[in-house]
Amino acid sequence: MAAHIDLRSDTVTRPTPEMRAAMAAAEVGDDVYGEDPTVNLLEKRAAEIFGREAALFVPSGTMGNEIAIRLHTRPGQEVICESRAHIFDWEMASVALFSGCLIRPVAAPRGILAWKHIEPAIFKRGPHRAPTGLIEMENTANLAGGSVTPLAVTEEIWANAKERNLPVHLDGARIFNAATALGTDVKTLTRGFDTVMFCLSKGLGAPVGSMLTGSAELMDQARLYRKALGGGMRQAGVLAAAGLIALEQGPKRLHEDHANARLLAEALSQMEGVAIDLDAVETNIVIFRMTGAPTGMLSAAELVARLKERGILGSTVGPDSIRLVTHRDVSRGDCVAAAEALTEIVESAAAHPTHAA
Repeated sequence: MAAHIDLRSDTVTRPTPEMRAAMAAAEVGDDVYGEDPTVNLLEKRAAEIFGREAALFVPSGTMGNEIAIRLHTRPGQEVICESRAHIFDWEMASVALFSGCLIRPVAAPRGILAWKHIEPAIFKRGPHRAPTGLIEMENTANLAGGSVTPLAVTEEIWANAKERNLPVHLDGARIFNAATALGTDVKTLTRGFDTVMFCLSKGLGAPVGSMLTGSAELMDQARLYRKALGGGMRQAGVLAAAGLIALEQGPKRLHEDHANARLLAEALSQMEGVAIDLDAVETNIVIFRMTGAPTGMLSAAELVARLKERGILGSTVGPDSIRLVTHRDVSRGDCVAAAEALTEIVESAAAHPTHAA
């Protein structure tokens, strides 16, 4: 069966008809020269929304993160992040390749870094240890199941980092999801970070692109690093036009994705042989484990394969773990259908364990 319910990621959304029309009609210029009016407008709006002096349109969240790390560090320093952070696991060792830095991963419950986790990992310059150059946070925490860092936790980190003259960067790929879950705005939630990256192409629904925000001075330098990484996109207004719609309209419906994720999580919590932390499902990501009990229970890869046979796509994020992500292109009815399919597959495997291996 052709896949018709795609829960692999919120990056799979298609442009809306409004986005396609805006892309076709976009006023464009050469953005490397700073002459694309649609890109300039997108950067201006992103800076306004986040309360920053400037912003930079980049092709991907990875590029935005890596530019920020390069801005804040020197070769031979360490970058502290949570042990499941995107910059550690999913950015092709670019911290070492582009910035010449070492990542210092720190484990934290549900991926939520607090100052008590960070402080013991900070090192000063000395004869034997690389000094800490940057603290990096991720909100929401992707591989921790989309968990949200409370503002009070972040405020403590900002204050202590400032005392030690340490910059703090936010990988806010899904920061609008975090703001929705906390009932606040992204400006408030990010005001103490030196730089913030957020994705237009995830929950907000744009086809391409992310934004990096910060001071005008930092963004001027970031523009040069973007060019060095091959991110000068010339007539990029055709992409920025969709990004503007995503930025203005996308946040308004994120609560629907969160409710759909909760529906899936609650269904999974009722299944034998499935382990899920319901309290951790705060946004649009659901991560659960196949426990291997009863004997012969499905592996993560087997469950994903059986879902695919029914036209439902999910992702493995470990030998026994599966991730499902809700987004604009999966409806409430799609999620009900996916929950029913999951229940049938898991119950069948439990009833016939010899056929599950």
